[in-house]
Amino acid sequence: MNKIYAFDFDGTLTRRDTLLEFIRYSCGNKAFCKGFLRYSPLLVLMKLGQYPNWKVKQKVFAYFFKGMPLKDFDQQGRLFALDNQHLLRPKGVDMVKKAQAEDAEVLIVSASIDNWVKPFFHGVKVVGTQVEVKDGRLTGHFLTKNCYGQEKVNRILALYPHRNEYELIAYGDSAGDKEMLAFADEAHYKPFRV
Repeated sequence: MNKIYAFDFDGTLTRRDTLLEFIRYSCGNKAFCKGFLRYSPLLVLMKLGQYPNWKVKQKVFAYFFKGMPLKDFDQQGRLFALDNQHLLRPKGVDMVKKAQAEDAEVLIVSASIDNWVKPFFHGVKVVGTQVEVKDGRLTGHFLTKNCYGQEKVNRILALYPHRNEYELIAYGDSAGDKEMLAFADEAHYKPFRV
């Protein structure tokens, strides 16, 4: 039976949420603070469960990146990964390499945007939230649903629909990974913490 390893990214393979780190890296501290002050009421409502996570994420993302050329956004993603290897959990990196050495299918299934997750790992398929692009520029909207919760399972099934043909080993650390962990044959919750 084939093996598929599915890793969450933020908090599982990394020490903290990369959306915030990517915004700070790409836009600077001043713009970061200004943007988050602007959206603080929605962020509070989201934390209280009164406003959907994906809507806040898209509004914040659009505020910072709408209109940016895709080539510049991709370049920022590559530089971010290069300059922020310290965000990775060493035990998580080791497990990804071990899974690759087994010649298994290795996925990162993340609510983060593909463009800055992909450069962190080579030879790993990234299944994340994708951005909409028109005329070579980011529209500020997401092309796909936010890859969170049940959407993680949906994305795995879209790639590998014959569930009885593979063993799924999943790694996660938050409520957004609950469904993926429950769907797996072998689940690991917060496995790489030191």
